[in-house]
Amino acid sequence: MSLFRRRSDLPLEGDATSRFLPWMVAPMVFLSALALAGGFILQGLSNRWDRDVTGTLTVEVGATPGDSGDFGEPSQARVERVLQLLQNTPGISDARALSQAQLIALMSPWLGSSEVLKDLPLPALIDVTVKPEARLDIEALGRKISEVVPGASLDDHRRWLARLLGLSRDIEGLAFATVTLIGLVTAATVHYATRTGMEIHREVIEVLHLIGAPDAYIANQFAHRAGVLGLKGGLLGLVLTLPVLIVIGVTAHRLEGGILTELSLPLAALPAVAALPVAAAALAMLTARAAAYGVLARLL
Repeated sequence: MSLFRRRSDLPLEGDATSRFLPWMVAPMVFLSALALAGGFILQGLSNRWDRDVTGTLTVEVGATPGDSGDFGEPSQARVERVLQLLQNTPGISDARALSQAQLIALMSPWLGSSEVLKDLPLPALIDVTVKPEARLDIEALGRKISEVVPGASLDDHRRWLARLLGLSRDIEGLAFATVTLIGLVTAATVHYATRTGMEIHREVIEVLHLIGAPDAYIANQFAHRAGVLGLKGGLLGLVLTLPVLIVIGVTAHRLEGGILTELSLPLAALPAVAALPVAAAALAMLTARAAAYGVLARLL
C-alpha cells in the first residue's frame, strides 16, 4: 500500500492534469496487449509451420483416365513405381502413400465432407520424409519422378513456406513495432501531463526549492505520482483486454483446420502480456522524472 500512498509536499492528489492519466494509459495498455498477443500467436503459428513442413516433401500422382476415387490398378502401379524410386533415393528416410480416407480428411476442411469426394478421381499423394542432414537435389529428383511416372510431380513445401513465413515475420514485426509506437505515445502523454502539472504548481515548487528541497526530491514526487497512476491505468487496460483475448481465442478455435492449427497464445507470452501494467508504470515514472528535471532546469 505504500506504493499508492506516499507523503507528498505537493498537492498532486487534486491535480486535474494527472487524474486523466490512468484513462490515457488504459487504452494504450489495452492496444499493446492485443498487438503483443497477436504477434506471439503469429510467431507460434509460424514456428509450427516451419517445424511441421521442414524436412517433408509431397509427390502427387495424377489419376489416369477412367480411375475412380478408389485407385484403380493402373494408378496403384504408378504409385508403387514412385514409392520404389523414393525408397531407393539416398537421403529419404520414409515414403508412404496416403489412403483415400486420409485424402478426404485433408480436403474436408476446404471442400467439406461431402460424399461426392469419394466418387472423384482423386490423385494419389505420397508423403515423403527427408533425413535432417540430407542434401537432396529437389529439382533433379522431381525430373526423375516425372520420367519414371509421367504426370507425377514433386511439391517442395519450402517454396511456398518461405513466402508464407516471410509475410508472417513482417506482420510480427509490425505488431511489435506497434507496441513500441504505443509506448512512445504513452511517454509523450506522461511528459505533457508532468510539464503541465509542474507549471500549475510552480509557486509551491519555488517555495520548496527556497527552503532547501533538492531537484531530485521534487522530481521524485512527480515520478512517483506518475508511476502510481500509470500502474492503475495499466491494470485497468489489462482487465479490459482479458475478455477480448478470450473471445478471440474462442473464435480462433472455430477457425482451426488446414494450415491454421492451434491458434492460441503461447504460455511463454503470458508473462509478457501480464507485465504490461508494470512496464507502463515504469515508463511513466522514468518519463515524469526526466520531464521534471527538464522543467526544473528552466524554472529555477
